[in-house]
Amino acid sequence: MITRLKSGDTLVLATHNPGKVWEFQALFDPFGVKLVAAGDLGVPEPEETGTTFEENAQLKAAVSGFATGLPALADDSGIEVEDLGGDPGIYAARWAGPTRDFAIAMQRVQNELEAKSKADGLRRATFVCVLALMMPGENPVVFEGRVAGRVIWPPRGNNGFGYDPMFIPDGYDLTWGEMDPAKKYAMSHRAVAFAKFKAAILIHDG
Repeated sequence: MITRLKSGDTLVLATHNPGKVWEFQALFDPFGVKLVAAGDLGVPEPEETGTTFEENAQLKAAVSGFATGLPALADDSGIEVEDLGGDPGIYAARWAGPTRDFAIAMQRVQNELEAKSKADGLRRATFVCVLALMMPGENPVVFEGRVAGRVIWPPRGNNGFGYDPMFIPDGYDLTWGEMDPAKKYAMSHRAVAFAKFKAAILIHDG
């Protein structure tokens, strides 16, 4: 049986990114759960040695959970391009280089597709997010969100981040970089994963 989170609980978010804390806090506010960043508690960022989104998310949640003794949540996400054998996948951020320049990452996707003679065609891709929750004394549980679509070239739009300007979700004509951010967030791979997490873990007192 999974212990559920209720209003007044504190949850450690396994990140050193203030923007990610802000984004997740907005999701947790209706449930009265307070988030604190692992970085603010002095928890170091672990090396992501996993070979899947699930392994990396569980690793990060476990490190924060064991270090603090509090419930800990981690996410790992990326984009899988079918014609690249699922790359960049878990290495999506690393393709952006040490400066995290996703213009470089998107250009690399295009270059590798062209090298495989896949400059045109369906160019299928899927955004993936895995949330891992580590409750004290319990095994981690994971929740996965996926959004299928295709990648295009050149990128379009200045909204979002990462690979958003080159990704068009199925059923739409706009890239995530062109969409209104609120619309994109509501349908994102993270939103899909969080909906599953919410149903299983969160208690709404309202």
